[in-house]
Amino acid sequence: MGNGIESYLSGWVHRAYFVLLPTSLQPQPICLSQIWYRGLHAVGAGTCLATDSLGAFGFKRAATVPGGTATDSQRTQEPRISWVFLVKKGYQDTDTSLQSSIVTKVKGVTFTNTSELGERLWDVADYVIPPQGENVFFVVTNLIVTANQRQETCAESESIPDAWCYADSDCPPGEPVVAGNGVKTGRCVRVGSMQRGTCEVFAWCPVETKPRPVKPLLGKAEDFTVYIKNFIRFPKFNFSKTNVLDTNDRAFLKSCQFGPKNPYCPIFRLGSVVSWTGSNFQEIAVQGGVIGIQIEWDCDLDKAPSECNPHYSFSRLDNTFSENSISSGYNFRFAKYYRDAAGVEFRTLMKAYGIRFDVMVNGKAGKFSLIPTVVNIGSGVALMGAGAFFCDLVLIYFIKKSHFYRDKKYEEVRSGHLGNGEVNVDQLQNLQTVDA
Repeated sequence: MGNGIESYLSGWVHRAYFVLLPTSLQPQPICLSQIWYRGLHAVGAGTCLATDSLGAFGFKRAATVPGGTATDSQRTQEPRISWVFLVKKGYQDTDTSLQSSIVTKVKGVTFTNTSELGERLWDVADYVIPPQGENVFFVVTNLIVTANQRQETCAESESIPDAWCYADSDCPPGEPVVAGNGVKTGRCVRVGSMQRGTCEVFAWCPVETKPRPVKPLLGKAEDFTVYIKNFIRFPKFNFSKTNVLDTNDRAFLKSCQFGPKNPYCPIFRLGSVVSWTGSNFQEIAVQGGVIGIQIEWDCDLDKAPSECNPHYSFSRLDNTFSENSISSGYNFRFAKYYRDAAGVEFRTLMKAYGIRFDVMVNGKAGKFSLIPTVVNIGSGVALMGAGAFFCDLVLIYFIKKSHFYRDKKYEEVRSGHLGNGEVNVDQLQNLQTVDA
């Protein structure tokens, strides 16, 4: 290297430049701004030239101090950019406008023997409402049955406060009973020697007075199954799919059941669905409830269509904070109408408790597109600071007045030598540079 030992540069990482100095020098670390050393970019802003120990012609790498061009924020941007671009698939165009159609079909039979209904076989036409389910279907699990109701006069139920009376004047004729079953006739009906009675009403008599059974009538409904068929389409990519496994085996749907070992079978056991929400079927069947079945589609259309498959999740949607809450459970009433031989209409009123199942579908699809790829690459380059580097590159080397920009941004440094051939470190310490 001759008698004059000179400084040589090694390279840079993240715009932090490395300078090599002989280890024979032992001054304090020298912190420099950006300088131009003999036509080459020597060190970065905020870089300290650290030299230590004696040794013949050994070299040390420069150390970057806080505030230099190799900032911590630039380093932390790299994993974020990789996360967005690779993990979050920033190179894909996405479609979230999912078009969906659902068809449900419940199957199962059970047998009951009660005083109100006698021996009875229950099939899907008896306990599923509505008969042709879509994204919502209801399965009856418990009943209060009031048989042979006819339109006539009778005493209102004692459980209705607006029907309480002590005299006929408390029952204005023609006034509907609030939250009751009929219209007041003007009579106060007492039972035995009780002082308080109830207003007589014109209604479907006898009115409903029985309490809710403490055990579900259709407790065996937990073994019923529901077939959920879901058609989906992503219009932006003209891609359609169904949740039914593409197979030629006609016996597949007759023998399969959804579970960990068969995740692509669209047939679900009702008891299993309820248990996956953390609830007990026999408990929820007493007063009813609402269960949500979520079907999630997350499709990468850069892969084969067979890789686009649904994911299911289950949750309890009704109020479960208090079992004794007045808003807990799910029920409604319906009736079956008949006529006797004389043509008089009568009916059987049923207050049905049961489980309502809401099937909800959402999803998104992604596919490679040039536009989001270019946009994400451009924003990533800018975040890493490469934008400033390329701007400097253009201004210094490619424009007509590059020499003017170079003179303003960098200063050429020539270090003198001492008589013994060592580098004049004091001269480097007193260096003043211009950093545009």
